[in-house]
Amino acid sequence: MSSLYIVLSHAYLQTLSPSLQTLIQLFVNRLDSVESVLPYEYDVFDFCKDDNERRPSENLGQVLFGERIETSPYKENNDIKWASRWDYILVSMPHTNIQWFSIMNSLVIVLFLSGMVAMIMLRTLHKDIARYNQVDQEDAQEESGWKQVHGDVFRPPRKGMLLSVFLGQGTQIFIMTFITLFLACLGFLSPANRGALMTCSVVLWVLLGTPAGYVSSRLYKTFGGEKWKTNVLLTALLCPGIVFADFFLMNLILWVEGSSAAIPFGTLVAILALWFGISVPLTFVGAYFGFKKPAIEQPVRTNQIPRQIPEQSFFTKPVPGIVMGGILPFGCIFIQLFFILNSIWSHQMYYMFGFLFLVFIILLITCSEATILLCYFHLCAEDYHWWWRSFLTSGFTAVYLFVYAVHYFFSKLQIVGAASTILYFGYTSIMVLIFFLFTGTIGFFACFWFVNKIYSVVKVD
Repeated sequence: MSSLYIVLSHAYLQTLSPSLQTLIQLFVNRLDSVESVLPYEYDVFDFCKDDNERRPSENLGQVLFGERIETSPYKENNDIKWASRWDYILVSMPHTNIQWFSIMNSLVIVLFLSGMVAMIMLRTLHKDIARYNQVDQEDAQEESGWKQVHGDVFRPPRKGMLLSVFLGQGTQIFIMTFITLFLACLGFLSPANRGALMTCSVVLWVLLGTPAGYVSSRLYKTFGGEKWKTNVLLTALLCPGIVFADFFLMNLILWVEGSSAAIPFGTLVAILALWFGISVPLTFVGAYFGFKKPAIEQPVRTNQIPRQIPEQSFFTKPVPGIVMGGILPFGCIFIQLFFILNSIWSHQMYYMFGFLFLVFIILLITCSEATILLCYFHLCAEDYHWWWRSFLTSGFTAVYLFVYAVHYFFSKLQIVGAASTILYFGYTSIMVLIFFLFTGTIGFFACFWFVNKIYSVVKVD
């Protein structure tokens, strides 16, 4: 084979011009010289020693002419997919066991809450409904409990405009997060490309203006609101405006400091164009369809005169219930949160999207069940102000997230300088606001479904 290579090479050289033949001959002679031989032997390194190796050195000229080419000892494995080529490195990472510990911890919390909710649904609530639907209504009227507030439980909340705006934005963030994590789990967003996740999130947020407008307008109409123009404008501009203003101030600090991480002015203009050119019109489209729909029908009528709320114990007052409601959801995510903060601030690659998606589902269940439990306890105490409380109960998880971020700043980071500190807490505030809307929306809709369900199965005069 090597002689065939030599013959073909000489035949090819004869077809070239004399000057080009001379240059190639000089180049090959240079490669064939003693200086081109590698000045070491592989055997001197124990970790590189090969028992089957027969050539301690290579001559580049001979290799080019095919005289020393041999079959590579490395074999191609066609069973490994291209998207999974780094899995053997990722599996050996030391964080996997911690992740499984986090998942098991979260599952224990979910099972505990699920057992509590099941006990309420199957035993307590079933007995309540049977007692309230008994023939002797006079005895039932003397009972205290959640049925006694049936005429006030669907009374529109105060600041219904603001609540509907938050819920519209929360719905948009929830759908955006779900699709982004789902695509990341399927391998469409590579961990090596650090900007892919953020780009996907921004594009999805822009395209999901319609669900935000629809949910906000439909709930605002259910609350009896009539200022639909204000509702739509606030849905499209309030929360995105806060996030953009914070982001612009952080970017301005980076410009002043001369950092290469500062986003160019053209990119900011492009983000504004996406916001006002695509997201805002889509929000108006969603609001149009939302206002055309009839208001959500409630299972019971609302009384004209509000019922007086009896004196509440310490644990059924609004603030203690809201503070307690965020503890369990935060307990499900704090380990995953540590790795996310490391990825953002310690320049570590985050690749565990499968774990993150599983934690996302667990967080969804935990927020829903914790809010339903506390809502039931408050209704049994004849406190019917559940609209805002259901949103704030699960949304208070974001406050614990902020507290953890402060702890992470002082215990894990060595950030010095006012500009760097402002940047950290500025970007953290954006994350906390988004998480607040996300978790609050989950808790509200879970509680909304629960209240509609229990009051639709009792007989009300």
